[in-house]
Amino acid sequence: MKSIKELYRIGTGPSSSHTMGPRNAAEQFLAGHPEATSFKVTLYGSLAATGKGHMTDIAILDVLQPVAPVEILWKPHIFLPFHPNGMKFQAFDTGGQLSGERIVYSVGGGALAEENGDFRESEEVYDRNSMSDILAWCKKSGKNYWEYVKECEDEDIWDYLNSVWITMRAAIKRGLEEEGVLPGPLNLRRKAATYYIKASGYKQSLRSRGLVFAYALAVSEENASGGVIVTAPTCGSCGVVPAVLYHLQESRNFSDIRILRAIATAGLVGNIVKHNASIAGAEVGCQGEVGTACAMASAAANQLFGGSPAQIEYAAEMGLEHHLGMTCDPVCGLVQIPCIERNAYAAARALDANIFSSFSDGPTGYRLIRW
Repeated sequence: MKSIKELYRIGTGPSSSHTMGPRNAAEQFLAGHPEATSFKVTLYGSLAATGKGHMTDIAILDVLQPVAPVEILWKPHIFLPFHPNGMKFQAFDTGGQLSGERIVYSVGGGALAEENGDFRESEEVYDRNSMSDILAWCKKSGKNYWEYVKECEDEDIWDYLNSVWITMRAAIKRGLEEEGVLPGPLNLRRKAATYYIKASGYKQSLRSRGLVFAYALAVSEENASGGVIVTAPTCGSCGVVPAVLYHLQESRNFSDIRILRAIATAGLVGNIVKHNASIAGAEVGCQGEVGTACAMASAAANQLFGGSPAQIEYAAEMGLEHHLGMTCDPVCGLVQIPCIERNAYAAARALDANIFSSFSDGPTGYRLIRW
């Protein structure tokens, strides 16, 4: 598996696969063809079907249009065989002749790939790629998941995860202050600030749940507005992990270093899903986005409360299992309905998975997934 830095990407929303990925692809293509006098970009399949709602065209135009005119073609009924999120970049010279072409795929979480390999090849840093193998390592070594991350990643991983945590917290705080209507034709009003205020009027148990909802809504609404967020593992599911961790730190006074270790464990869980299956909603449905985010947050919460490696794995397994079958069905192609609400529900479900797992001994739970 690759570094969890590639899972936690800091950037602008509203979609990691439909906005971050195309923007990155445009930047890399432009770097190889800086002398082009015009560009043509053809979007296929899912990118074309929901691209306007996800600001795919804006992301590409922001990069290429300052250099030369850009024509964007939409081909929603043509699905390239490698992946649903295909796009073709073409550069032309002063005579109108084709000077460069590249087909690339946005495969989820902002990552790019080509049929013959990764668009930008990166190093494999983990020698174990399944939860079963990593859990066995934990049992043999007596160490925890975050310590496996520490052994495999570069020394700067904690600085990077600290930047991730700072960005997550900032998105929550901005989202709680913002009000008004989200961009797009749905005229959907922001709800995070209202939920946050209403939560304070309830008794402790309901207040706790209301705050988690508010934090998840805050990040997801920032994402829908094109704000700066962290893919965890995607833009569409970016509210789950920060909501759970922010709530636990605020209510239980967990230190930053313990939060960073929890983020490391969450990233490892997300990496396993990304490596062995997919986190792209266009490819595997929202179970790959919100389901994975719930698994990540479940594992992180259970670790914070002192769960054993087996209990942490069980919490993560429940978070993913109970989202299986969920489809990617955004209204008008926007990352708003049902995406934002799903983040809030998944954050609450992650806390429930943590509690359920903490009552168990881990290995003898009611299991569906073997990973």
